[in-house]
Amino acid sequence: MIMRTEHPRPQFKRQDWVCLNGEWEFETDPGVSGYGRGLYETGATFSRVINVPFCIESKLSGIEEKDFINSVWYRRKITVTAEQLKKRVLLHFGAVDYEAKVYVNGEESFSHKGGYVSFRGDITDLLHEGENVITVNALDDTRDRMIPAGKQCSWYRSSGCSYTRTTGIWQTVWLEFAPETRIIKTRYETDPFSGVVNISANVTGRGVLRAEAFYEGRSVGEASAEAFGGSAALSIALTETHLWEVGHGRLYDLVLTYGEDRVESYFGLRSVAMDGYRFLLNGKSVFMRTVLDQGFYPDGIYTAPSDADLERDVDLSMAMGFNGARLHQKVFEERFLYHCDRKGYIVWGEFPDWGLCRSYPEAVYGILPEWLEEIERDFNHPAIIGWCPFNETWNDDDGRPVYLDLLRLVWKTTKAVDNTRPVIDTSGFRHVNTDIFDLHDYNQNPDELRSHYENLPVDGTLHDNFSDRQKYKKGQPVFISEYGGMTLTTEEHTWGYSVMSDVEQFYKTYQGLTDALLDNPCICGFCYTQLTDVEQERNGVYYYDRRPKLDPERIRAINSRKAAIED
Repeated sequence: MIMRTEHPRPQFKRQDWVCLNGEWEFETDPGVSGYGRGLYETGATFSRVINVPFCIESKLSGIEEKDFINSVWYRRKITVTAEQLKKRVLLHFGAVDYEAKVYVNGEESFSHKGGYVSFRGDITDLLHEGENVITVNALDDTRDRMIPAGKQCSWYRSSGCSYTRTTGIWQTVWLEFAPETRIIKTRYETDPFSGVVNISANVTGRGVLRAEAFYEGRSVGEASAEAFGGSAALSIALTETHLWEVGHGRLYDLVLTYGEDRVESYFGLRSVAMDGYRFLLNGKSVFMRTVLDQGFYPDGIYTAPSDADLERDVDLSMAMGFNGARLHQKVFEERFLYHCDRKGYIVWGEFPDWGLCRSYPEAVYGILPEWLEEIERDFNHPAIIGWCPFNETWNDDDGRPVYLDLLRLVWKTTKAVDNTRPVIDTSGFRHVNTDIFDLHDYNQNPDELRSHYENLPVDGTLHDNFSDRQKYKKGQPVFISEYGGMTLTTEEHTWGYSVMSDVEQFYKTYQGLTDALLDNPCICGFCYTQLTDVEQERNGVYYYDRRPKLDPERIRAINSRKAAIED
């Protein structure tokens, strides 16, 4: 059965596309000798099959092999018609971990480095009418200190808060047939106060870019502009204003045309800003009631078994009274962001920087290129309300300190390419430049947690467990971006920040900790650790299979009451 057949990019959708998920020929390459053995050639022998888009480590791949695998090969035959070859044939990959090289009919076509962001290549000139062969090689050495691995474990077995690895293709693969003169990419910036959406686009070929916005099927504005030098820009003054807010997506549909090209898209009308201690959404103070979401699945590892599973994770979080999430140590797929957009669920876009040795200047090559690709890919999602490229930048294992100019450069570059969102340089500690001073505070005593921040509204000071590495500047916004992490299990080889003796103690401690943050008029948000258990880490409010561990209504009641900082 072919899985994950829905269109992978709801915000940039052409009708003429073909999903390539399903059975591919497959070969592991432990000696990284596949090129020398000619595995890219059309007549090469492959001994196994795999179910794409699931990684070899997962049950859903049909293989479930979990040892370190530094190189894998995929092959699939496709049939292309003469009519399809009249257009440009674009081959898309949702994500391939880590370095991918793509061959078409035995010829190298294109490559990509980075395990988390989507990429594509134009393969038209290597195709012919009838049967063609696509071959993909993925290289992935999780233990390479220049490769970011996120929560993928660098030991043989999962341990602590590191989990099963992902190798190779782990998101949808698809073909798209597009006109020669077409839209390459778009960027939307909205102004909820004036009811305007500004659209800029990169295009190929000469033409006129036209855009029409719809709300619930009604046309609410249109505009057009001629393209010059490969780009076009226009603005639509909307005749109806419907704000994107927490719990209310209120998305506008958007149809873009350029010559014969037609792209279906959408946008949300909203603004994000910081004002003193306050986080503002459309000029209104909103408390970020977020949860840490690792984005792992028992059968699919990095990949949700279905689109419904992605949507369910948002629903499960909202059922507990969370209004958003930190998308932690992983670049989540665009289908997940689509559901966040639809439901008014705020999220922080982050990067899986763990595994990258941040003590050396050259580490910039392991994060900045793909981080910029992530910002470009996801800029238009209204649900993303901030960026955070690093998390807990510890010193190197040999004691070598973090290279602070690396953190500074990535923060400055992020601000340069997106000045519409706040940016946290490194979550938890080692702040160098940051729009929000966030802290990880796993103190399990509610009174002590409250005392850590009780002086904020009095004299602008706070308790910081890492004050030897960073300094809080009075007046900076404060976000407790990790707290809690409690577990109810005493099983061996499981992990959490603290063990509660019974469920009633859990509720009492949870409420005490959460109240301490909601009651403080100078704290703009929290992030509870975490949404679900993941393998041996058992501190989720749901089990790994998404069954509720706690009464959602009781947790919702604790989370949902008005915060002191909110309007």
